[in-house]
Amino acid sequence: MIDAHFHIWRQADLPWLTGPMQPRIFGPYEPIRRDYPIAEYVADATSAGITGAVYVQANWPVDRYLEEAAFVAEASEASGFPIAIVAYADMLAGDARPQLDALAANARVRGVRMQLHWHENPLYRFAGGPDLARDPVLQRNVARLADYGWSFDLQVFAGQMDGAAALAEACPGVTFVLQHAGMLEDLSPAGIDAWRSGMALLAARPNVVSKLSGLGTFLRRNDEAHVAMIASETLALFGADRCLFGSNFPIEKLWTSYPALFAAHWAAVPPADRSAVFSSTAKRVYRLA
Repeated sequence: MIDAHFHIWRQADLPWLTGPMQPRIFGPYEPIRRDYPIAEYVADATSAGITGAVYVQANWPVDRYLEEAAFVAEASEASGFPIAIVAYADMLAGDARPQLDALAANARVRGVRMQLHWHENPLYRFAGGPDLARDPVLQRNVARLADYGWSFDLQVFAGQMDGAAALAEACPGVTFVLQHAGMLEDLSPAGIDAWRSGMALLAARPNVVSKLSGLGTFLRRNDEAHVAMIASETLALFGADRCLFGSNFPIEKLWTSYPALFAAHWAAVPPADRSAVFSSTAKRVYRLA
């Protein structure tokens, strides 16, 4: 079983875990405002039968992106737990190749995430603008990931999905991994319809896959019915071979345990689809042994 989205960290390395409390999209986070080391993650994950994982960048200071990847590689080596890395690179740099070349020295790197999500609600806003996916500089740099065999972890809200689809179309040689199944935050009928329409646009691009992760972010609980709804809709659009599971730990540890989180996702996925969603899609997309 593969966890395709988790974090480990040292509090001292992350600006949002030091100094004054910074508002975060997942709400109050005092219980995880501390070190979350590899030993604790492995204990959490293996309690649910996880045998390998993909670390996704956790917003270290941007000039320390290489140090972040090295920290994770060292943790994997020391623990013996197999971990691949989705690292940070500035895809709005004039030419991102020097950053990508430096990251390529770390054999565990499999992709890049630069978060593009922007929302009218400032508490949900991360990127500098709503339409960065259409930026020609970003599109050019993302397209270059194909030269490294790397994916791009794509994080957008429903209102940005048309631009995200354009980005995927502009970079046909890159696999895009949609974070948190499109980050459905508006559960009104209109909000769900907008999310569903955007997801259909992305599903129409064969180089986009969807990650079933972070589904408690806006509810701030592990809601089995909500997980089942998202999984059902996403599987219907993308198919099991283009869906993968991620825990988003330790964020989801704010409101649930790993076994309970995994059980909710396991129950939400039809038995015939479980091998793909919980193993083979992640192995293919992130080139895991």
